[in-house]
Amino acid sequence: MKKINLIGAWLCLIVIIVACSKKKLTEVVEVPLPTVNEKIAIGDPDDVSADAGPFELTKLKFSYEALLPYVDAMTMDIHYAKHYLSFTNNLNKIVDDTEMEDLTIEEILAKAIPDSTRLRNNAGGYYNHTLFFESIGPKSGGKPKDTLAQAIIKDFGTFENFKTQFKTVAYQQLGSGWAWLIVDKSGHLQVTSTSNQDNPLLPKATVSGIPILALDLWEHAYFLQYQFKKKNYIDSFFTIINWSKVSEKYEAAIEKNVNSIP
Repeated sequence: MKKINLIGAWLCLIVIIVACSKKKLTEVVEVPLPTVNEKIAIGDPDDVSADAGPFELTKLKFSYEALLPYVDAMTMDIHYAKHYLSFTNNLNKIVDDTEMEDLTIEEILAKAIPDSTRLRNNAGGYYNHTLFFESIGPKSGGKPKDTLAQAIIKDFGTFENFKTQFKTVAYQQLGSGWAWLIVDKSGHLQVTSTSNQDNPLLPKATVSGIPILALDLWEHAYFLQYQFKKKNYIDSFFTIINWSKVSEKYEAAIEKNVNSIP
């Protein structure tokens, strides 16, 4: 009889354990999961606008999805509607009711000495992102034409030489920063990089000049899609460069340099 009772007790214990296990499994399964819409909800760049002030976002002429597969839509949404917007709003707050309210962004950057960290970061963040978003687009890539193409060959030897140098400088930039193609004071093209939100227009820049092409090397610009494959992101950048727009900026930079000669 004791043996039967003992077997019965063991059976009851097993039933209880199984029941508890099933309960636990049920509880895990029943935890609410994010909906599909929550995972892929993407905004519209036309719905994004800066707070009142002298500086506005440059308008994208394409949707966030338009740069696929080279830049994913979620990254574009976060980059444009969060980071770029934040720099723009912050800059408008900084210049509000000050003498800088009527200045151009280039004139403000000329005043952004190293000690003015808040102004330097937000003015740089606004200028850098504006140039970045103006210089990219769908169905782009390839090579520049006309005057810019000739200038690249003159200063780098070949377009491939320029491309290699730009990629190398970008990849070797440690931490957050930017890679640039600039027109220097002598009218020549140079490739350079800067840290954080600095750029070649700032006083005492290591390499000074007028930027005509910018590559954002902050993680927010690529990490969602490329993660630690920074090199792949840099390679992909050359498939979305709007060389027509970069050429316009080159012509303007050359004219500005010529007109500034006494």
